[in-house]
Formats: sequence, C-alpha cells, structure tokens
Amino acid sequence: MIYEHTQIWVQAGQQQAFEAAARQGLETVIARSKGYIAHELIHDVHDPCHYLLRIEWQTLENHLVDFRQSPAFPQWRAFISDFFQQPPQTAHYCPLTAA
Repeated sequence: MIYEHTQIWVQAGQQQAFEAAARQGLETVIARSKGYIAHELIHDVHDPCHYLLRIEWQTLENHLVDFRQSPAFPQWRAFISDFFQQPPQTAHYCPLTAA
C-alpha cells in the first residue's frame, strides 16, 4: 500500500468552493481509478488556505502510471486547479513493516 500526501494551498476566500469541487472530483474521478483504496481531505487548523489530501493506492504504479498518465488526471485537475494559490506538493509514503 502507498500513501500519496499532497499539500494544497488555495486562494483566500475560495475554501468552500474548493472543498465542494474537490469532493466532487474525488468521488467521480479518483475513487474510480485503478488501485484506489481510500482518501481523506483535511485542512490546516492554523492556515485555512492549506489542505492535505491523503490518497491510499494499492501500488505506487497505480498512482504514477495508471492514474497520472491517464485521461483521469486532467479530469481531476479540472475540478481543483483554478483554486490553487501555488503548485501542490506531493510525496509518497509506505507503511513500515513489522519487525
């Protein structure tokens, strides 16, 4: 399992519209993608324009190849990119294995 963590900064005053658009895109595009497991969108309690999107994928390839190189990626970005204050930052994480 892979955890995609994407930090997103949205334009001030656009938070509610961003949240609605993100929810719609997550449900109609991301959740239907190959290898998708779950997602969570949370906001920073100290900066109302800063969000963290966490998506669980079965494999890294599911995110980087199956999703990012498919028509679904521009469809997803069309929901949210107009709200960006700056480009999002993404990192990938995997769970530690038991010793």
